[in-house]
Amino acid sequence: EACTGWLLVSPALIGFSIFTFGSILYSLYLSFTDYNLLSKPNWLGLQNYVKAFTDDQYFYPYFGNTFYFVVALVPIVLVVSLLLAILINKKAGRLTKGYRVALFLPSITSTVAVSMVWLWIFNPDMGILNNILTAIGLNDVPLWLGDPAWSKPALVIMRVWQMSGYYMLMFLAGLQTIPETLYEAADVDGATGWQKFIRITVPMLSNTTFVVAILLVIEAFNMFESIFVMTQGGPLGSTSTIMYYIYEQGFTNYNMGYASALAWIFFAIIMVVTLIQYRFRHEQGGE
Repeated sequence: EACTGWLLVSPALIGFSIFTFGSILYSLYLSFTDYNLLSKPNWLGLQNYVKAFTDDQYFYPYFGNTFYFVVALVPIVLVVSLLLAILINKKAGRLTKGYRVALFLPSITSTVAVSMVWLWIFNPDMGILNNILTAIGLNDVPLWLGDPAWSKPALVIMRVWQMSGYYMLMFLAGLQTIPETLYEAADVDGATGWQKFIRITVPMLSNTTFVVAILLVIEAFNMFESIFVMTQGGPLGSTSTIMYYIYEQGFTNYNMGYASALAWIFFAIIMVVTLIQYRFRHEQGGE
């Protein structure tokens, strides 16, 4: 039976070993080389890593953009998705089911398709958002994706709209595991809605919140498709992230060795942030 099981999963294991794990190891090797896809890799040692931290004028600004998206997206999506889950945490009638579908739909829609729609929404001249702002009397409307000061907030708005529905379902699943007797006992004691939220809902959702926070951090660090479609890193590099910079170095400038080094630096940063989250959770008494 064991041999039969291994035989059945062997195609997936072989594919993963060659195309995923093998590629990861090969990228580690390439990160120590100068490789342009056309000639043999030339061994450089740690030069690519040293260059990223000392000689690359774009590394720190683009890392700052990446950190901006993490800091902006994670708390906003956490709050919005939790509030949405609380609002629709009722017995599933037709209207509630419709709300759930409508809120979840953006998260399973192609990011490219969503980005194309939001390109039209953010259009400074014909976009629906600026038309609404003008209609309510605001004459000095933002240029959104055409303005370095508004380009990152515009992408944050788009991603919050797209991501919140997915994490809303995770919070909704967590809410439905909270015993109703806890709220009934709180009602008997005269607790207000806010007190029940702080004393019951938030503590009972701590595990769900922890998982959502980790997933959000990883997803925010890996923003790429929306930037590729909507801004191409502009204007003036204001929306270019480390992920997009890796793409530019590898597939536009053909600096595959340097792109691999950036990818491993990026991996190390995400790993450290995730470990810090786990450590913080452990210190707070989580399991």
